[in-house]
Amino acid sequence: MKRIFFWIFILHISWFLFFIIKKFSEPGFPVVNLKTKMLIVLAVVLVVGLLYYFWLRHIDFVKKAAIVLREIFFIAYISSTLYLLLGIIFNPLITLTQVGSILQGNGLSRDYVSYDNMGPNIKLAVIASEDQQFPDHDGFDIKAIKLAMKYNKRHPNKVRGASTISQQVAKNVFLYQGGGFLRKGIEVFFTFSIEGVWTKRTILERYLNVAEMGPGIFGVQAAAKKYFNKDAKNLSAAEAAQIAACLPNPKRLTVKPLSNYVASRYGSIVRQMSNLAGDPDVQAIIR
Repeated sequence: MKRIFFWIFILHISWFLFFIIKKFSEPGFPVVNLKTKMLIVLAVVLVVGLLYYFWLRHIDFVKKAAIVLREIFFIAYISSTLYLLLGIIFNPLITLTQVGSILQGNGLSRDYVSYDNMGPNIKLAVIASEDQQFPDHDGFDIKAIKLAMKYNKRHPNKVRGASTISQQVAKNVFLYQGGGFLRKGIEVFFTFSIEGVWTKRTILERYLNVAEMGPGIFGVQAAAKKYFNKDAKNLSAAEAAQIAACLPNPKRLTVKPLSNYVASRYGSIVRQMSNLAGDPDVQAIIR
């Protein structure tokens, strides 16, 4: 079994590296010299591997530590791969963010619903609010990254993100909240993986079922019941837009009572929903 997963891992990581190098090679890629930096990291990994094989593995405690780390790595990889495959059909049993909500005293209010029982308005609202290129990108919106980097350079104390819905699903389902280089790097890997294995409809369904939409409130059905006392499929465009407007910071941006940001933002989301409603690629996803 381990040998099978070893070769699956080799194929998986090779596919990922090919994708990343190709992505970095696109004209106008916003992060300067990132391809070179990644190649340097790969070279360092190769050198460390060679040092281990020819020298360090002969040191007893180093060899034992390497075996433990290898076992931990493969357990993590095998479990996450199985989780990825199960995610084609099932919503996650629980996420680290949901566990964190319980530990922080916010509780866990959720009610997973099928894609058909979500209704079109909330699907359209989150695409309009969070990721208007969702039907067309491969998990990463280079244009949005460029705009975010320009904005953050001008406003260093008010950082703007450029995460796609796919990236947010990777974070919400497989990882934890917060930033950091390590988590971002792993997020890129999982984003690539879910885009390769799940359909856009599956990605959006997982997002709408696991995203936090208020303190301790996870998923659109729980949010619709809490805020409007109705099922998600019956949300109006304005109600769906209000829920979507709180997504950037659901603990601070409230729907009930309506926070200033949500009150000023949801009207814009409704207008964007109207603009996107006629897009055939969007319609193919939300219907």
